[in-house]
Amino acid sequence: MIAELGHVALILAFVVTLLQFAIPMIGARRNDVRLMLFGDYAALAQLCLIAFAFTALISIFVHSDFSVKLAALHSHSQTPFIFKITGVWANHEGSILLWVLILSVYGALVPVFGRSLPLSLKARAISIQGLMGLGFLAFILFTSNPFERLIPVPTDGQGLNPLLQDIGLAIHPPFLYLGYVGLSMPFAFAVAALIEGRVDAVWAKWLRPWVLLAWSFLTIGITLGSFWAYYELGWGGWWMWDPVENVSFMPWLAATALLHSIMVLGTRHSMASWTILLSILAFSLSLIGTFVVRSGILVSVHSFAVDPERGVFIFAMLLATIGGALGLYALRANTLRARSSLNLVSKDGALVINNLLLIAATITVFLGTFYPLMVETFTGAKISVGAPYFNMTFAPLMSLLLIFMAVGPLLKWRSDSLTKYKSTLRKGVIALVLIAVIFGLFGKSGLGGLSLGIAAFLAFGTLATVGKKIRWGEVPKRESWGLLRAQPAATFGFIGAHIGMAIFAAGVTSISVWESSDLRELKVGESIALGHYEFTLNDMTPGERENYQFLGANISITKGGANISDVYTERRYYPVREMVTTEAGLHLSPTHTLFAAIGEGNPDTGWIVRVNHHPFVIWIWIGALLMALAGFVSLCDRRFRHRSGEKTRSDTLVIS
Repeated sequence: MIAELGHVALILAFVVTLLQFAIPMIGARRNDVRLMLFGDYAALAQLCLIAFAFTALISIFVHSDFSVKLAALHSHSQTPFIFKITGVWANHEGSILLWVLILSVYGALVPVFGRSLPLSLKARAISIQGLMGLGFLAFILFTSNPFERLIPVPTDGQGLNPLLQDIGLAIHPPFLYLGYVGLSMPFAFAVAALIEGRVDAVWAKWLRPWVLLAWSFLTIGITLGSFWAYYELGWGGWWMWDPVENVSFMPWLAATALLHSIMVLGTRHSMASWTILLSILAFSLSLIGTFVVRSGILVSVHSFAVDPERGVFIFAMLLATIGGALGLYALRANTLRARSSLNLVSKDGALVINNLLLIAATITVFLGTFYPLMVETFTGAKISVGAPYFNMTFAPLMSLLLIFMAVGPLLKWRSDSLTKYKSTLRKGVIALVLIAVIFGLFGKSGLGGLSLGIAAFLAFGTLATVGKKIRWGEVPKRESWGLLRAQPAATFGFIGAHIGMAIFAAGVTSISVWESSDLRELKVGESIALGHYEFTLNDMTPGERENYQFLGANISITKGGANISDVYTERRYYPVREMVTTEAGLHLSPTHTLFAAIGEGNPDTGWIVRVNHHPFVIWIWIGALLMALAGFVSLCDRRFRHRSGEKTRSDTLVIS
């Protein structure tokens, strides 16, 4: 019965969402307040109905109701409780329902927090949110019903994919979707602004917190996915340029550009047309990612489905959404009138260059991801694009970006001169050169030294910008500390994001240049020497847990005869799915990570053991999480809080 109730809730949500799309849009057209306000209630009702359906699906999985096909395919009576819950979204139907749930949450937040917005703009944005929800609900109801019954009812389910039975991946998709779907907010308001015919400071300042929120969640989601792949898949790497990794990274790059573009629009009231285009682009890339993991056009461990019928449906929806938005943009955005000129030697000029580099990087990743597919489609030839391509194209763009990130914040809005910052820039360049030379000579890598120097230059530029704000060295230190405490939350967000990026870049450089690895067949008691470290296979212990059998290896790691750590790695066999997985053993420290993973083998010939030494790799994830935290800190800025009827600057860009 619970399955039927969940299905009915989705049908009712579809009807409500249809009304949410149509009635507020008609109300905004007629300037009818009652019709426009209907969208607020419809958005809240949609959330309640979809939340009920999602809760019903969780109940089905928790109670192992295998009369529901989805539970029978992706759960089992012996599956641990936590993975029964996370199994709800570890499949195509459940994950798309989670997507729609999060979309409805964002839509319901518009009437709650958008009371200061012009009523017609809010009504049109809610209507656009409804249209997107309508498309996804139609997709669920007609092609991906999570409540479909199964006859005859099996005695037990087929179990959850063992690779997904991990807490890291369990929380990775919700955070990723909070980022993906959060980008629907700027998309909806961009389309609404194009229909409305005006873009103003209220629009930009209201939208910036939502972009920050989506960007921060997306950063966390990508970071968790990276760490999961590092220790669960046994790759021994933090990023493999997997196609599905790439399609989550592209919206992040576009959202980063959008975040900086909105700053220019909100402060200088320029770049309105570009900001609207980025709002469309960021969410469009999220939709492309959704299409990729559900269409089967790209093969990846992260893919949810390989059903061409579903892929065609999503592709049609993608074309309608992106095509409609870009078509409207082509008709209206060229008439946006900016009121200010642009001087490249200024904060807004640096942000423009920042945007251009980020979009160039996005295009680079897009080509590297989809070019093999296009070649295969038109010629039948199979090619692969891997790390060498991205090292030659993406890495230089990011290096330039870090340099502009260091210099740009120092500059003033409108116009400035670099000669004013000669002393500061000279110190930064000296630090860059010294670090590049030291690490180039002792680390035997000129490029590695240069990359670390650029990361240090970014950190120096960030601290110099803060020093300028608090007049460090110009006034007594007590006064400077007082100025620091008086800074808005956005300033501390800026510090965290830029320092986090510098830390991230240093971590990436370290593992890319100075990592070492080895792969050998070991018997119990034998060792592998890796640089200054020795990995010894002490014992192999079989056993059985709740829903799998395992063979565990205890490996001791020594340096110069002194024991550093004992790590434990397992090879697991899941009888229900008849799958084998590897759980890596990790020794994490601030300066290095020692990685060991056990493979196939037997007592007579030994077992395959892979070991890695990754210097400073943990700082990749620390830097990324610091960036995400910085986004949440910025959200605390009191300037983002708009009350109903609050007076705001009236600078407006009108679409004539």
